[in-house]
Amino acid sequence: MQDILNISGYLFTPVSDPHALREVLHEAAGAGGLKGTVLLAHEGANLFLAGRGSAIGGFLAVLRAQPGFESFEAKRSWSAEVPSRKLLVKVKREIIRMDQPAIRPQQGRAPSVDARTLRRWLDQGHDDAGRPVVTLDTRNAFEVDCGSFEGAIDWRLSKFSDFAAALQARKQALEGKTVVSFCTGGIRCEKAALYMREAGVEQVWQLEGGILKYFEETGGAHFRGECFVFDGREALDASLQPARG
Repeated sequence: MQDILNISGYLFTPVSDPHALREVLHEAAGAGGLKGTVLLAHEGANLFLAGRGSAIGGFLAVLRAQPGFESFEAKRSWSAEVPSRKLLVKVKREIIRMDQPAIRPQQGRAPSVDARTLRRWLDQGHDDAGRPVVTLDTRNAFEVDCGSFEGAIDWRLSKFSDFAAALQARKQALEGKTVVSFCTGGIRCEKAALYMREAGVEQVWQLEGGILKYFEETGGAHFRGECFVFDGREALDASLQPARG
Protein backbone atom coordinates (compact mmCIF):
# COMPACT_ATOMS: atom_id res chain seq x y z
CA MET A 1 0.00 0.00 0.00
CA GLN A 2 1.36 3.41 -0.97
CA ASP A 3 0.31 5.49 2.01
CA ILE A 4 3.40 7.69 2.37
CA LEU A 5 2.98 11.18 0.92
CA ASN A 6 6.09 12.76 -0.58
CA ILE A 7 6.14 16.50 -1.15
CA SER A 8 8.68 18.74 -2.82
CA GLY A 9 8.57 22.46 -3.36
CA TYR A 10 10.32 25.77 -3.06
CA LEU A 11 9.47 29.42 -2.88
CA PHE A 12 11.69 32.43 -3.39
CA THR A 13 10.48 34.98 -0.87
CA PRO A 14 12.32 37.34 1.50
CA VAL A 15 13.06 35.71 4.88
CA SER A 16 14.23 38.18 7.51
CA ASP A 17 15.38 35.59 10.07
CA PRO A 18 16.07 32.14 8.59
CA HIS A 19 17.33 30.79 11.91
CA ALA A 20 14.08 31.63 13.68
CA LEU A 21 12.11 30.08 10.85
CA ARG A 22 14.27 26.97 11.12
CA GLU A 23 13.19 26.44 14.73
CA VAL A 24 9.51 26.74 13.82
CA LEU A 25 9.71 24.35 10.87
CA HIS A 26 11.99 21.85 12.59
CA GLU A 27 9.51 21.57 15.45
CA ALA A 28 6.55 21.19 13.07
CA ALA A 29 8.24 18.53 10.92
CA GLY A 30 9.58 16.64 13.92
CA ALA A 31 6.22 16.62 15.66
CA GLY A 32 4.71 14.93 12.62
CA GLY A 33 7.48 12.35 12.31
CA LEU A 34 8.43 13.67 8.87
CA LYS A 35 11.72 12.78 7.21
CA GLY A 36 13.60 14.65 4.49
CA THR A 37 15.35 17.98 4.03
CA VAL A 38 14.32 21.60 4.44
CA LEU A 39 16.76 24.30 3.27
CA LEU A 40 16.26 27.91 4.35
CA ALA A 41 17.99 31.16 3.39
CA HIS A 42 17.23 34.84 3.17
CA GLU A 43 15.96 34.12 -0.36
CA GLY A 44 13.31 31.55 0.65
CA ALA A 45 12.81 27.82 1.28
CA ASN A 46 13.37 24.56 -0.59
CA LEU A 47 12.11 21.25 0.78
CA PHE A 48 11.64 17.52 0.22
CA LEU A 49 9.63 15.77 2.94
CA ALA A 50 7.75 12.51 3.39
CA GLY A 51 5.35 11.07 5.94
CA ARG A 52 1.71 10.42 6.66
CA GLY A 53 -0.70 12.65 4.79
CA SER A 54 -2.14 14.22 7.94
CA ALA A 55 1.35 15.10 9.20
CA ILE A 56 2.29 16.63 5.86
CA GLY A 57 -0.91 18.67 5.95
CA GLY A 58 -0.08 19.93 9.42
CA PHE A 59 3.42 20.94 8.40
CA LEU A 60 2.18 22.81 5.31
CA ALA A 61 -0.33 24.67 7.46
CA VAL A 62 2.49 25.86 9.73
CA LEU A 63 4.66 26.84 6.78
CA ARG A 64 1.88 28.77 5.03
CA ALA A 65 1.21 30.67 8.24
CA GLN A 66 4.69 32.22 8.01
CA PRO A 67 4.98 35.68 6.38
CA GLY A 68 5.68 35.35 2.67
CA PHE A 69 4.84 31.64 2.45
CA GLU A 70 1.07 31.91 2.10
CA SER A 71 1.26 30.83 -1.56
CA PHE A 72 3.66 27.89 -1.06
CA GLU A 73 2.74 25.01 -3.38
CA ALA A 74 4.02 21.46 -3.10
CA LYS A 75 4.24 18.72 -5.71
CA ARG A 76 2.96 15.39 -4.40
CA SER A 77 3.65 11.71 -5.03
CA TRP A 78 3.07 8.52 -3.06
CA SER A 79 5.29 5.65 -2.02
CA ALA A 80 5.11 2.54 0.13
CA GLU A 81 7.98 3.67 2.37
CA VAL A 82 9.56 6.88 3.57
CA PRO A 83 12.50 7.38 1.17
CA SER A 84 14.62 9.43 3.60
CA ARG A 85 16.26 8.19 6.79
CA LYS A 86 16.29 11.39 8.83
CA LEU A 87 15.06 14.94 9.09
CA LEU A 88 17.41 17.83 8.25
CA VAL A 89 16.41 21.48 8.53
CA LYS A 90 19.33 23.72 7.57
CA VAL A 91 20.05 27.41 7.08
CA LYS A 92 22.19 28.05 4.00
CA ARG A 93 23.50 31.06 2.08
CA GLU A 94 21.29 30.07 -0.87
CA ILE A 95 18.51 27.50 -1.12
CA ILE A 96 20.08 26.48 -4.41
CA ARG A 97 23.69 27.53 -4.87
CA MET A 98 24.47 29.55 -7.98
CA ASP A 99 27.12 31.98 -6.67
CA GLN A 100 25.53 34.87 -8.58
CA PRO A 101 24.45 37.33 -5.86
CA ALA A 102 22.94 39.75 -8.38
CA ILE A 103 20.29 37.13 -9.24
CA ARG A 104 17.52 37.62 -6.71
CA PRO A 105 14.38 35.63 -7.57
CA GLN A 106 12.72 36.73 -4.35
CA GLN A 107 12.47 40.19 -5.93
CA GLY A 108 10.79 39.04 -9.13
CA ARG A 109 10.43 35.89 -11.20
CA ALA A 110 11.40 35.20 -14.77
CA PRO A 111 8.52 34.47 -17.17
CA SER A 112 7.30 30.88 -16.97
CA VAL A 113 5.57 28.47 -19.32
CA ASP A 114 3.19 25.84 -17.99
CA ALA A 115 3.55 22.14 -18.81
CA ARG A 116 0.64 21.93 -21.23
CA THR A 117 1.85 24.92 -23.22
CA LEU A 118 5.36 23.48 -23.49
CA ARG A 119 3.93 20.18 -24.69
CA ARG A 120 1.95 22.02 -27.36
CA TRP A 121 5.05 23.94 -28.46
CA LEU A 122 7.03 20.70 -28.69
CA ASP A 123 4.17 19.00 -30.56
CA GLN A 124 4.09 21.75 -33.17
CA GLY A 125 7.84 22.36 -33.28
CA HIS A 126 7.73 26.09 -32.48
CA ASP A 127 6.21 28.59 -30.06
CA ASP A 128 3.10 30.65 -30.75
CA ALA A 129 5.17 33.31 -32.53
CA GLY A 130 6.72 30.72 -34.86
CA ARG A 131 10.18 30.72 -33.23
CA PRO A 132 12.00 27.40 -32.83
CA VAL A 133 11.87 26.09 -29.27
CA VAL A 134 14.83 24.54 -27.46
CA THR A 135 14.78 22.99 -24.01
CA LEU A 136 17.80 23.61 -21.80
CA ASP A 137 18.55 21.14 -19.01
CA THR A 138 19.97 23.01 -16.00
CA ARG A 139 20.63 19.87 -13.95
CA ASN A 140 23.88 18.05 -13.28
CA ALA A 141 25.16 15.62 -15.92
CA PHE A 142 24.41 12.48 -13.88
CA GLU A 143 20.78 13.61 -13.52
CA VAL A 144 20.50 14.24 -17.26
CA ASP A 145 21.82 10.73 -17.91
CA CYS A 146 18.79 9.34 -16.05
CA GLY A 147 16.39 11.02 -18.47
CA SER A 148 15.63 14.31 -20.22
CA PHE A 149 13.56 15.93 -22.94
CA GLU A 150 14.21 14.75 -26.48
CA GLY A 151 16.95 16.91 -28.00
CA ALA A 152 17.48 18.97 -24.84
CA ILE A 153 20.60 21.11 -24.60
CA ASP A 154 22.92 19.51 -22.04
CA TRP A 155 26.05 21.39 -20.99
CA ARG A 156 27.28 18.49 -18.82
CA LEU A 157 27.29 20.56 -15.66
CA SER A 158 29.02 19.06 -12.65
CA LYS A 159 27.25 21.50 -10.34
CA PHE A 160 24.70 24.27 -10.77
CA SER A 161 27.20 27.02 -9.97
CA ASP A 162 28.90 26.12 -13.28
CA PHE A 163 25.85 27.30 -15.22
CA ALA A 164 26.89 30.96 -15.57
CA ALA A 165 30.25 30.14 -17.17
CA ALA A 166 28.64 27.55 -19.45
CA LEU A 167 26.14 30.12 -20.70
CA GLN A 168 28.78 32.74 -21.41
CA ALA A 169 30.69 30.21 -23.53
CA ARG A 170 27.61 29.12 -25.50
CA LYS A 171 25.18 32.03 -25.48
CA GLN A 172 25.45 32.72 -29.20
CA ALA A 173 23.92 29.33 -30.03
CA LEU A 174 20.67 30.39 -28.32
CA GLU A 175 20.10 33.49 -30.47
CA GLY A 176 16.83 33.56 -32.39
CA LYS A 177 15.33 30.73 -30.36
CA THR A 178 12.78 30.46 -27.58
CA VAL A 179 14.68 28.85 -24.70
CA VAL A 180 12.81 26.90 -22.02
CA SER A 181 15.00 26.10 -19.02
CA PHE A 182 13.98 23.11 -16.92
CA CYS A 183 15.05 21.08 -13.90
CA THR A 184 13.51 18.63 -11.44
CA GLY A 185 11.08 20.89 -9.61
CA GLY A 186 11.70 24.39 -10.92
CA ILE A 187 14.19 25.95 -8.52
CA ARG A 188 17.33 25.73 -10.68
CA CYS A 189 15.62 26.64 -13.94
CA GLU A 190 14.09 29.70 -12.26
CA LYS A 191 17.50 31.11 -11.34
CA ALA A 192 18.90 30.03 -14.70
CA ALA A 193 16.16 31.84 -16.61
CA LEU A 194 16.79 35.05 -14.67
CA TYR A 195 20.52 34.81 -15.31
CA MET A 196 19.99 34.23 -19.03
CA ARG A 197 17.72 37.25 -19.31
CA GLU A 198 20.27 39.39 -17.48
CA ALA A 199 22.93 38.08 -19.90
CA GLY A 200 20.91 39.24 -22.90
CA VAL A 201 19.13 36.09 -24.06
CA GLU A 202 15.85 37.62 -25.15
CA GLN A 203 13.32 34.78 -25.31
CA VAL A 204 13.70 32.77 -22.11
CA TRP A 205 11.09 30.92 -20.11
CA GLN A 206 11.30 28.61 -17.13
CA LEU A 207 9.24 25.43 -17.05
CA GLU A 208 6.72 26.02 -14.26
CA GLY A 209 7.04 23.28 -11.65
CA GLY A 210 9.87 21.54 -13.48
CA ILE A 211 9.88 17.97 -14.75
CA LEU A 212 7.74 16.64 -11.91
CA LYS A 213 4.88 19.04 -12.71
CA TYR A 214 5.33 18.26 -16.41
CA PHE A 215 4.92 14.55 -15.66
CA GLU A 216 1.82 15.26 -13.59
CA GLU A 217 0.11 17.37 -16.25
CA THR A 218 1.23 15.76 -19.52
CA GLY A 219 2.19 12.17 -18.77
CA GLY A 220 5.77 12.86 -19.88
CA ALA A 221 5.29 13.48 -23.61
CA HIS A 222 8.61 14.29 -25.36
CA PHE A 223 10.55 13.13 -22.27
CA ARG A 224 12.75 10.05 -22.48
CA GLY A 225 13.80 8.07 -19.41
CA GLU A 226 13.09 8.89 -15.78
CA CYS A 227 13.55 11.90 -13.53
CA PHE A 228 16.33 11.59 -10.96
CA VAL A 229 15.28 12.56 -7.43
CA PHE A 230 17.49 13.13 -4.41
CA ASP A 231 16.01 10.55 -2.07
CA GLY A 232 15.87 6.79 -1.67
CA ARG A 233 13.54 6.35 -4.66
CA GLU A 234 16.39 7.51 -6.95
CA ALA A 235 14.19 8.05 -10.01
CA LEU A 236 10.51 8.58 -10.87
CA ASP A 237 8.78 7.58 -14.07
CA ALA A 238 6.20 9.70 -15.89
CA SER A 239 3.45 8.43 -13.57
CA LEU A 240 5.47 9.74 -10.59
CA GLN A 241 6.15 6.19 -9.38
CA PRO A 242 9.59 4.88 -8.36
CA ALA A 243 11.25 3.62 -11.53
CA ARG A 244 13.68 1.26 -9.84
CA GLY A 245 13.12 -1.46 -7.28
